Amino acid sequence: MLVLNTLHYLAAISFLSTANAMIQNSVTIRNTDPLIYFTGRWDSSPGTWWASSGFKLNVKNFQSLALNLGPHTTTPFTSVGVSLDYGEFITVNISEGSNSIPIPDNFKTEEGATTVVRVNVEGWQNNRMNLESIILNQGASLVPYIPSELVFQFIGDSLSAGQYLPEGVNQAWPFLIGETFKAEHRINAQPGAALSDIVSYGNEHGVSCQFFRTEDTGYFYTTDHNFTTPWDFARDQPGATHLVIHIGANDASQNVTDAHFVQVYTDFIARLRTVYRVQPIFVFTPWGWPNPVGPPSQYYQGQYQKLVDLQHESGDENVFLVNTTGWVTYADVFPDNLHPTVPGHEHIASEFQAWLENWGLKPESRWAAPA
Repeated sequence: MLVLNTLHYLAAISFLSTANAMIQNSVTIRNTDPLIYFTGRWDSSPGTWWASSGFKLNVKNFQSLALNLGPHTTTPFTSVGVSLDYGEFITVNISEGSNSIPIPDNFKTEEGATTVVRVNVEGWQNNRMNLESIILNQGASLVPYIPSELVFQFIGDSLSAGQYLPEGVNQAWPFLIGETFKAEHRINAQPGAALSDIVSYGNEHGVSCQFFRTEDTGYFYTTDHNFTTPWDFARDQPGATHLVIHIGANDASQNVTDAHFVQVYTDFIARLRTVYRVQPIFVFTPWGWPNPVGPPSQYYQGQYQKLVDLQHESGDENVFLVNTTGWVTYADVFPDNLHPTVPGHEHIASEFQAWLENWGLKPESRWAAPA
């Protein structure tokens, strides 16, 4: 028994020595490293806001990854999606402190090869990741991440944010479109928020206001950050090449009139044009609220066409109406809340992909930063 215990002791010492050596020889990447490619909206801490915000790394000799997170990280945890070399996203729950990110057993990389690591928050709430440092394996190093030249900016509400989905925004149609087109994609979508700058379902501001802020509307309830700061659009590099807007359900629920909604939307596009001067803007019509029998319940019928016509009359021909009639049926939604299911979002993404390709936009032939 004494011999057995001694062997266990020696084995434990050997294991700890090896673990300590790995820690001591690991590579620490500070959050200020210019080779971290931040995506979405981050405050100065730095911490994430809005679903889908995160970062991308291009790592030479990649084997392991750990994240050291600060006190502004959501308690008890926030869920992030992690993808290696543009593979499937795996959900990992992370919290304040050190977080070792599991690497799939079948993931292999050759000596000297680079690996693209993508990490993004999935939730539309409880989505704050306060990044202090990144820990990589011994021998690893960062090289520049090369972003795609195709960049989508999505703007919306719960129907774009992935509310009620197991993996949040990563299963929502905007994220799927970004992946299908091998593009960079930024998603600013807030469940319950109207486009009009009004209080709506717990949102203190509307998207017409909040889109131009760093923080999502959750700031109002966050005791350590209950204020907003302007978003510096120069941080979005490269800038968006295509804008997609699907919004209005919550304006209708808050009894915003047709005329007022069209005016708010028109003013919103005018403000967008101060940032995105010539980029195509795709305006979704509502697919409506599906019913088990009969056509879906609609809102603002004809008003989206009207606001696009107004843009054309003002000389802006680069605003396009996307007619989503028939894209979503009762089979595509959760019966209790009428929001799209995972297959429903996949259906929407396939419909929009076909629309975009017919319009003239094709997916990139390869990812910009090759594996």
